Amino acid sequence: MDFFDILVSILGSTIRLSIPLIFTALAGLFSERAGIFDIGLEGKMLAAAFASATVAYVTGSPWVGLLAGILVSIFFSLIHGFASITNRGNQIVSGVAINFVAAGLTAVLGQAWFSQGGRTAQLTGDARFSPIILPGADLVRDIPIIGPLYANVISGNNILTYMAFLAVPLAAWVLYRTRFGLRLRAVGENPGAVDTAGISVAFLRYRAVIVAGFLCGFAGTYLAIAQSAAFIKDMSAGKGYIALAALIFAKWRPVPVLFACLLFGFLDALANFMQGKSVPLIGEVPVQIFQALPYILTCVLLAGFIGAANPPKAGGVPYVKER
Repeated sequence: MDFFDILVSILGSTIRLSIPLIFTALAGLFSERAGIFDIGLEGKMLAAAFASATVAYVTGSPWVGLLAGILVSIFFSLIHGFASITNRGNQIVSGVAINFVAAGLTAVLGQAWFSQGGRTAQLTGDARFSPIILPGADLVRDIPIIGPLYANVISGNNILTYMAFLAVPLAAWVLYRTRFGLRLRAVGENPGAVDTAGISVAFLRYRAVIVAGFLCGFAGTYLAIAQSAAFIKDMSAGKGYIALAALIFAKWRPVPVLFACLLFGFLDALANFMQGKSVPLIGEVPVQIFQALPYILTCVLLAGFIGAANPPKAGGVPYVKER
């Protein structure tokens, strides 16, 4: 396999591994822009993955599975909203609690319902989102450079992959070109001014966490019934936290979020490719080092190499209406 074939393979893996990060980071973007920090992205993704795989197995439909994943994720988002918006609780504690509940509940229910060590039954082809071959992919496959990139990187992905990339410009349009987006950004910076204008701060923030739950539902569904063929215990594997790091790295802006997620996805793909490979002058490197690369980069970037990343001014602060 020559260098270009290796590059195409890694780029294809990069796209596939970036999709749950993109959906989850956009979820955090909407929530945190409204002033609600959401550490519970990991738990919502995991709960959505379990729900989507279970329902897709029972119904045989990936679309019904997607709907189930979205509804379960929104349910957890509403719990987070009730704790942090209505009751003005600590948003970090609420998010961490959701992560623990989701991790424990999916493992227990998976074992109780399927008796396979916390995982669901294997899904057949019809119950999963299948790859889509774009027009002309087979015709241009043999064209140098362009053909392999189009046939193996751009084509051959499932519909949730293309929806993830479409979600980025859509999120940018909603945030910067709509009244809802303007109010959402305002409530994350100065909720008192929004309240003075006669707009309900609580209602806006609830809508933001619902959007976050909606997007996390896509991320979890992708993990379980698009990238994989079943739910596996703790299959999110810290992707919710990496998405949060990508969100901070991108300074809470949609398009930089996309590139940050692609960077983390590339590192993950490179780690998978380098397993068992030898590095010149070093020899074979333990696989754990490559598996730790995305997390090492997260720590390095958050240590201050991205410059000042200032969150929304009202982020994490419960709003108390002045009398």
